[in-house]
Amino acid sequence: MANDLLYYIALTGVPQIGDVQMRELLQHFDSAKDIFLAKKNHLEKIPGIGSIRAHNIKAFKDFSRAEEELTFTEKYKIHVLVPGNINYPRRLLNCYDAPSVLYYKGGADLNMDKVVSVIGSRTHTDYGREMTNRIIEELSEYRVLVVSGLAYGIDAIAHKTALKNELPTIGVLAHGLDRIYPSAHSSLAKEMIREGGILSDFMSGTKPDKQNFPKRNRIVAGIADATIVIETSLQGGSMITAELAGNYNKDVFAVPGRANDLKSAGCNYLIRSNKAALITSGKDIIECMNWDTRVLPKKKIRQTVLFSELTPEQSAITEILSKKDAVHIDEINLSCDFSSSIIAAAILDLELQGLITSLPGKLYKLN
Repeated sequence: MANDLLYYIALTGVPQIGDVQMRELLQHFDSAKDIFLAKKNHLEKIPGIGSIRAHNIKAFKDFSRAEEELTFTEKYKIHVLVPGNINYPRRLLNCYDAPSVLYYKGGADLNMDKVVSVIGSRTHTDYGREMTNRIIEELSEYRVLVVSGLAYGIDAIAHKTALKNELPTIGVLAHGLDRIYPSAHSSLAKEMIREGGILSDFMSGTKPDKQNFPKRNRIVAGIADATIVIETSLQGGSMITAELAGNYNKDVFAVPGRANDLKSAGCNYLIRSNKAALITSGKDIIECMNWDTRVLPKKKIRQTVLFSELTPEQSAITEILSKKDAVHIDEINLSCDFSSSIIAAAILDLELQGLITSLPGKLYKLN
């Protein structure tokens, strides 16, 4: 795999080959290296590639840049994560544009049982600060991983409050890991690396240019079970992130504000348009996500039941559900060798048959 990482990184430098195209390519080849070794006519036949992109792959020669990046990551003990790596954030795998390569410095588990993204305005109010502190403090006893973007305002407050409450926290960056932006958060980033980490899909040397932030936001939205919008206007990155989270079929929550407060106008809009659920505390998150395991009934010993009329995919799902009191949809998707659309249809059929029940937080249990 170490050798193949070179080719993963090199692919990110091929013109017009983005994460969507890389995902398609990697479904047709056993390794990233095989993509470069493939014949042009073979590449052209792959959906979404065509003759121009196939030509770009075959014409690519700048492997030295990938070698430099590998040297950089080894020197600074940065983990290079690709799909298939056990430490790659599994929740991102359900996103159609999941990053093909991630650079991660830190020790926190990116696949913790409970992950939330906390986002909001860079120019927060006292109310925004108070609600961020309150929500994260109330989440602290449930061992939640807190993700944000290390920006000014709500992002920084979320990271600091998480550290204060001994929660691991991850900062997702819109640039390479050779720098910290804003530089005023350098000390905060160092503390986060000890207690959480920093993450990016940009190579070293990449500057925090404006166009990088929407790309960063898709990771913030996709890496978590839920996105919490604390305070935002109708414009800005937080609204983009909330929209992305909804598109990824993630839970979105928003803190309401006064009707005439422009800094809460975005949150109020998300709630009013049913794009986010209204919350006023961390306890609301725990309840909505069904994370308070203390109130779950003790696991019962179930007698094995033969479902002779079930399809193979339905049988696979019931087998997964039989092992736990409740299972998240992401875990079902990762455990089954079927597409997410087939799994969704099978789950619906099982619900209609009364064999399984849908719980808050995209959890399912066997009846």
